[in-house]
Amino acid sequence: MTEVENPVEPFKRAVAAAMRALSQSRELTVSFGAEQPGLTTDGEARLPRIERDLAADEVGRVRGVGDALALRLRYHDEALHARRRPAGELARTIYDAAEQARVESLGARRLDGVADNVAAMLEARCRAQGYARISAFEDVPLAEAIGLLVRERITGRLPPESARRMVDLCRPWIDAKAARAFDDLRRDAAHQDLFARDLRRLLAALDFADEDADDPADDAEAQQGGDGAEGADGKAEAGDADGMDAPFAAPGDEAEGDSAAEAGLLGDEAGASGAEEAGRSEQPWRADGAGPNAPREPAYRTFTTAYDEVINADELCEPGELSRLRTQLDHQLASLRGVTAKLANRLQRRLLAQQLRSWEFDLEEGLLDAARLARVVANPMNSLSYKQEKQSEFRDTVVTLLIDNSGSMRGRPITVAAMSADILARTLERCGVRVEILGFTTRAWKGGQSRERWLQQGKPQRPGRLNDLRHIVYKSADTPWRRARKRLGLMLREGLLKENIDGEALLWAHNRLLGRPEQRRILMVISDGAPVDDSTLSVNNGNYLERHLRAVIGWIEAMSSVELIAIGIGHDVTRYYRRAVTIVDAEQLGDAMLGKLAEMFDDDPRAKVGARRGRRDRRILH
Repeated sequence: MTEVENPVEPFKRAVAAAMRALSQSRELTVSFGAEQPGLTTDGEARLPRIERDLAADEVGRVRGVGDALALRLRYHDEALHARRRPAGELARTIYDAAEQARVESLGARRLDGVADNVAAMLEARCRAQGYARISAFEDVPLAEAIGLLVRERITGRLPPESARRMVDLCRPWIDAKAARAFDDLRRDAAHQDLFARDLRRLLAALDFADEDADDPADDAEAQQGGDGAEGADGKAEAGDADGMDAPFAAPGDEAEGDSAAEAGLLGDEAGASGAEEAGRSEQPWRADGAGPNAPREPAYRTFTTAYDEVINADELCEPGELSRLRTQLDHQLASLRGVTAKLANRLQRRLLAQQLRSWEFDLEEGLLDAARLARVVANPMNSLSYKQEKQSEFRDTVVTLLIDNSGSMRGRPITVAAMSADILARTLERCGVRVEILGFTTRAWKGGQSRERWLQQGKPQRPGRLNDLRHIVYKSADTPWRRARKRLGLMLREGLLKENIDGEALLWAHNRLLGRPEQRRILMVISDGAPVDDSTLSVNNGNYLERHLRAVIGWIEAMSSVELIAIGIGHDVTRYYRRAVTIVDAEQLGDAMLGKLAEMFDDDPRAKVGARRGRRDRRILH
């Protein structure tokens, strides 16, 4: 009997063949699975898993993903892209999205089938991200919106139906500032280097980045065929580009401030009067001279706190959408949940072992010890035949999880963080340990209302922190896990994740812990980078936020009774925190969280004396 071939297999072969032809790479390896779609450094293209029924919308989406990856291989030069990439998290995100829009648009202009496939992929992605429900400009993910506008300008096709209202919300603002820049992007779409320069001018017009200075060496390289959209024979036609020898590797999100020089604790206001601001560059400022009489750097301050907010997660989202986001979270991490649950059970056994009751034997009174019955029979007057149950000491404990809700956490990191926090809260609650889950971000990109007030007041110098903080309470320590479970899905909401100002968030979480009655307080910080806020760093020293974070951490570790742990996702946090661990992949987060907490519960740390906190320390932080 002849075995019937799975109908999915011919489709897979057709998609793989189309990708090799479109990318002009005969050696391209194509695989299908549950992993995140993308291109690996070893030359493999990963596509989404295909169901046996081959639904029409699923077929179009998979084809679109395959075409997008193939076009990236054909028209994109990673070295050139990295050289032109701007500083600043938001600027980088927009720059990357616009470049991807460029390569997809080049294929869509030449082949109608590719255009339809990419359109189906975009529609599915926008629908999954919930872009149709965005109704306010503040919630618009600018990188996605600008990428869709770039596609529209190059190809002439409207954005996907589910994203049109989102794009229209920011279209007037973008057209008012940078309408001509989009015309330049369309004109130079076939040339990656010229397109990148135009894109830098667009970012400058939107106040997201500085415009690139012209580099004669770069100009000479571009004239000699260094553009990724030109082939080895120097052809300018984008469709003839075939000079992509190396497989594409997605650019990393370098943490801003990593190159900044380490600074000590911030000076007080009296010492700040002698400091001079070294321009408004994004480079760290160093005082001229050294020694005790050298001028100190300005103390950390905020321009205004009028627009900051501390808000419960369910106030940022409708109940129906919260339920949908929670379902989406459970669906995405169904495979990870089993692994993390095993780790949670291990932690639970360790905690319960510390809370088990024990017995004292050979007592003169208490309960009769059955093991001593022979002794009682031999000598009824024996008085050491009793036992007494006693409770082992286990200090009342509260744990706070402070999760970075910045834009760089978007995707897999924030998803895994939400699920790990959920399982950890459930586990610790069973053991009588209270858990609080907090998040920190900003209300807007590029400063929000704080920056608008600063502009209205004539741009006073050294304004300090210049953005509107948003601190989110996902679960308070006194709220049962079942009541807070749905709120964790909010982390997946598009438009929530923006900038991160870690120092003030750390103080906020720390002060909440100090108000708790528990004897032991543990604060765990989960982050994937140094503090970044483009608005603040554009008008202060380049390491302004980083210096404040170091001061806060040093003060908590030295003076507070709160025990501080940090977990960095792809970012070395050991240079900030004394007790920290760095993980490379977000999938390791659950293991790292449970492992560090297990170490904390095994230890018996020395009690710190909070009375040492004096006026000088409070001046440093505030």
